[in-house]
Amino acid sequence: VSGPRCPQCAQPWVSPRLLPCLHSLCGPCLRRLGTPRGEPGAAARALRCPVCRAEVPLPPGGVGRLTPDCRAGGRGAPAAGCDLCADGAAAGRCLTCGLRLCPFCCRAHRRQKKTASHAMTELENTKDCSQAENPLLCPSHPTEELRLFCEQCDHPVCQECVLGRHRQHPYDVASNVIHRHGDALRKLLKNTQQHMGTLEDVLSQIDDTGSAIRSRAEAVAAEICRFASGYVRAIEEHRDRLLKQLEDLKVQKENLLHLQKSQLQQLLLDMRTGVEFTEHLLMSGSDLEILITKGVVSSRLIKLNSVAYSTHPSVDDRILFSPQERAGQCCGYEVFGAVLNKVVDPARCTLHGEDLHSAHQNQRTGFTLLCNDTTGERMGQGGEAVWVTITHKDKRDCAVKPTVCDNGDGTYCISYSPEEPGLYAVCVCVKGQHVQGSPFTLMVKPKFREHQGVFHCCTFCSSGGQKAARCACGGTMPGGYQGCGHGHKGHPGCRHWSCCGQVKESSECLGGPPSDTLPRSLLRTVAL
Repeated sequence: VSGPRCPQCAQPWVSPRLLPCLHSLCGPCLRRLGTPRGEPGAAARALRCPVCRAEVPLPPGGVGRLTPDCRAGGRGAPAAGCDLCADGAAAGRCLTCGLRLCPFCCRAHRRQKKTASHAMTELENTKDCSQAENPLLCPSHPTEELRLFCEQCDHPVCQECVLGRHRQHPYDVASNVIHRHGDALRKLLKNTQQHMGTLEDVLSQIDDTGSAIRSRAEAVAAEICRFASGYVRAIEEHRDRLLKQLEDLKVQKENLLHLQKSQLQQLLLDMRTGVEFTEHLLMSGSDLEILITKGVVSSRLIKLNSVAYSTHPSVDDRILFSPQERAGQCCGYEVFGAVLNKVVDPARCTLHGEDLHSAHQNQRTGFTLLCNDTTGERMGQGGEAVWVTITHKDKRDCAVKPTVCDNGDGTYCISYSPEEPGLYAVCVCVKGQHVQGSPFTLMVKPKFREHQGVFHCCTFCSSGGQKAARCACGGTMPGGYQGCGHGHKGHPGCRHWSCCGQVKESSECLGGPPSDTLPRSLLRTVAL
């Protein structure tokens, strides 16, 4: 929150304006910042706030269209004094002449003959004091006070405005709408405060992780020194090389943590600025001041609340030393020992399998997950946290429980057996992050298609000798002349399996005795 002076020029406020980042600057300072270098007549589309160094966009009308900061002059300033004696603090206000008066002058104001009939009111808190100051005048009608609020334009207006440009717009007295808009700001404020608590917890975790990395690095350095102490010149050189690698790895991890910490600290600082400004506005700002600044405040809080951030440190403290690892030649000697810094990268992990996107009902199938590090090389070791879910897209309560088998070499076998056909969503995550190609869609096909028609043995028996007869399932009988085993030689056979996909092995001829059945050579069941 700004003080009683402009943070850019350190001079008393002159036409202060509120930036989208909730920092205020003098109008002249903003005009200087908003003028592009080398282009005196041009207007900038954005400028960089000198307080938080954030680049903020300017409205189409330029600096003059920024929201005026009515509270800039009052923040950090002492309580208002008496307008008559200038000795005591204002305790009341004359509603007739608009003067702020101390208790003594209030009594004198009531006793004087000329002012005895004036209406007086007491100032109970800082908000009343703010409202008792000089009223806010309409920029379009400088002689009219802003007392109304246009619902359609979402901005305070005066009596002349509602008779002119806002004639057909719905409006109300400012004191009647302040509760609704104030509650909306309070809700945004509460959400922002919750984010601040989460950010503080994450920053604490980052500090703890940084300490763990440094502690682990020191432990590994000591282990490396103990291993190298048995060798002479070659081992000492090898030790120095290992320590250099370890230092580089530690610096790399600390730099990543420092970058994440800086980003989260800046986000926390921005949120704290927004929260402090909004709290001060809601506690001590007048109704009109809240209504004037609520638009830019709401935009800022919504933007801050929508910023995505990780709730975990960006790196872990995994730093290992393997004394059995072959390290090649050093000064003509074969040496052992290497710093293991391979960390699995979920974005580089791949899925493999012939039936990756399709499966059959009640048939066990699966695929393979290959884990790679940040360079794309195979991890070569297991132990990663692999999480797999298979859920039906149309039936929320239908899910398949997969089995994950760690092969110990950086590969994982995932197997499953779906019980219901349909489309499934498959998610494969490593360390809480989706791998390459995840999530993907899985189509589970039914094992068999049930035939719903009537089974016929031949066209002669079922249709009375009609060669153009159709099967009961709707398919046309294939041509060809052959017997069906019922003695109807020379008539076209039905071959029911070729038109609808399935026939029962003991389908009886509809035109003969029950003992007559189709030849086995024409019978089959087709699995889909």
